[in-house]
Amino acid sequence: MLLENYAEGHWLAGFSGYRDLRDSVTGKVVAKTSSEGLNFEAMLDYARTVGGANLRKYGFHDRAYMLKALAGYLMERKEDLYELSYSTGATRSDSWIDIEGGFMTLFAVSGKARREMPDGNVYVDGELETLSRSGTFMGQHIALPLQGAAIHINAYNFPVWGALEKFGPAFIAGVPTIIKPASDGSYLTEAMVRMMVQSGILPEGAVQLICGSTGDLLDHVTCQDVISFTGSASTARMLRSKPNIIENSTRFIAEQDSLNGCVLGMDAAPGTPEFDLFIKEIASEISVKAGQKCTAIRRAMVPNEFMDAAISALGDRLAKIDIGNPRGKTTRMGALAGMGQRADVLEKLGILSAENPIVIGNADRFADSGGAYLEPIVMCCDNPLEKTDVHSVEAFGPVSTLMGYGDTDEAIALLQKGGGSLVASVFSYDAGFTRDIVMGASAFHGRMLIGDRDSAGESTGHGSPLPNLVHGGPGRAGGGEEMGGVRGVMHYMQRTAIQGSPAVIANITGEWIPGAKTRKVKTHPFRRIYKDLKIGDQLQTKSRKVTLNDIELFANSTGDTFYAHMNSEAAKANPFFEDRVAHGYLLLSWAAGLFVSPDPGPVLANTGLNNLAFMTPVYDGDEIKVALTVRRKKRRTEDYGEVGWDVEITNQKDEICARYELLTMVSFEDEH
Repeated sequence: MLLENYAEGHWLAGFSGYRDLRDSVTGKVVAKTSSEGLNFEAMLDYARTVGGANLRKYGFHDRAYMLKALAGYLMERKEDLYELSYSTGATRSDSWIDIEGGFMTLFAVSGKARREMPDGNVYVDGELETLSRSGTFMGQHIALPLQGAAIHINAYNFPVWGALEKFGPAFIAGVPTIIKPASDGSYLTEAMVRMMVQSGILPEGAVQLICGSTGDLLDHVTCQDVISFTGSASTARMLRSKPNIIENSTRFIAEQDSLNGCVLGMDAAPGTPEFDLFIKEIASEISVKAGQKCTAIRRAMVPNEFMDAAISALGDRLAKIDIGNPRGKTTRMGALAGMGQRADVLEKLGILSAENPIVIGNADRFADSGGAYLEPIVMCCDNPLEKTDVHSVEAFGPVSTLMGYGDTDEAIALLQKGGGSLVASVFSYDAGFTRDIVMGASAFHGRMLIGDRDSAGESTGHGSPLPNLVHGGPGRAGGGEEMGGVRGVMHYMQRTAIQGSPAVIANITGEWIPGAKTRKVKTHPFRRIYKDLKIGDQLQTKSRKVTLNDIELFANSTGDTFYAHMNSEAAKANPFFEDRVAHGYLLLSWAAGLFVSPDPGPVLANTGLNNLAFMTPVYDGDEIKVALTVRRKKRRTEDYGEVGWDVEITNQKDEICARYELLTMVSFEDEH
């Protein structure tokens, strides 16, 4: 199979310099790849001028719906990818993480964008800042997509998920992607990108693919481009030190392999659920994907008195794992990505085992098998605080090291000696111990999992990055945050502070703010379908007088007889009130009564209330009225959308008594 590159809207094979890609199980050549002859500068220009321009025609929700459709399209064709994945040495369950896990990441990113981002093309970042006394000059932070390309340089261990975890956030942001997979397993990425292109869902230029060397690609990046890299720390240092990247301050996001740690709590003695979970997690992390996971547990900290029991229990569990051809029905652990990778793991294992004896496993067991197999290897480190290699050398395969500790401070120190990791976990039922570990070690980790008997049934485990949580970490882990919902999207956007009048800011953001212009509507807004509601449409209600009788009736019916509502002398003694005050929730109820349109119509439901603030007390004899304004809109399904209404309650002096945002679901059509 001759792999092709997808450049400037065309599939192109390299002219020469082909590299053979071999089956990890049989050693046979399964594909050839080359990128020689590609015009990398032209690819970047195409991404910026064609892909970026096309993507920015759409809003965040438009792109989110495209991403959802693409995930569904790929899911329907997953079996073709599963068959190819066997050649990478992965079992069916290993491939599920990569293939369906990648597609589910797209679904998740799409959902986060539709829930948390506006139905437009300007992301409002944070609250409005009032910069003048009368409110005519204000500031607002916004974010817009960078006008460059997202260059994604991925690792070999997850050919599908590794590409999609980065592609999803960049696509939502509105930035076109150039995918560069590692050569090993790139036939899987190429097949997936072919599906993406064939779907016809993506705008032209949204994605390109390089199967082979990146040539001089990085010599042409600008301040508008983003490089996101997954791989070794040495390669990351080499790439980010390129003069063009430094000169242009090109964004460089690195997710590097790290020496992730796992701590068994001092309370988690053999026989406790937490001890069993700890053993299960380590066995899983060094056998799934043959231990080739950036989140795999490389250093496991065990209380000194539990070390012998941990070695025995872990050895028994690992001995039950059937290692062999990933196509086998009983196989639970397949091969490494290739013989070259196996040789690299053995080299690193030689360094580590020189000072940390192997207590579980035999590195020579599969030496003559012809495949890239290696059984799980576990070492034991004495005096880990005094050792260096175990905290700096990673064997990227089914390899881990147990190390003893004496107290909480020592466990924290061992976690910190990893120099920054993607993830750490602690298995304990002692709330004080787990809090101390998190407080002491979280600065060195992008994610921390606390595992115990309460969460075990639903926990996704130590090594499962989730698209709605940060995936990345400080220090040796690269310092990046590849995912994390909108956090991941923001890597591809520029945050800018805009200043001006409320009208100017509302016009740019597409969200009404107090002080901006409004339009008085003749037709009640609750009688208008979603598309007919315009930002700034406003209904002003009649007024209603508040009496002591109203206050007492509300108190008696609700049971809220707080003294400020019922006792005049006590209320006057309160520095906030002049006399008995109306209940805040009475005002909300009356406000609804003033602005509601009771007959059936396009408004389907009241679904929430945000940012409620009571400002001016309302007393006996005061009159309240309401201004109901369309603040923002979001599509939710094909049938209805969410409308956020600004509700402002004022008194007869036009003082603001309360303000909040009301959320309603409004139909796209009015059956009534």
